[in-house]
Amino acid sequence: MRIGNTEIRPLGGGIGCLLMILFSIVASVVLTVLVNLVL
Repeated sequence: MRIGNTEIRPLGGGIGCLLMILFSIVASVVLTVLVNLVL
């Protein structure tokens, strides 16, 4: 998966793994905030 000049490999490589973990954390926080705003 390529974004611009950066190649992301979620299934292999330390950087890809860290990016996937960070993305999941940010996504969960955003979803929690949105749910609280709706409720």
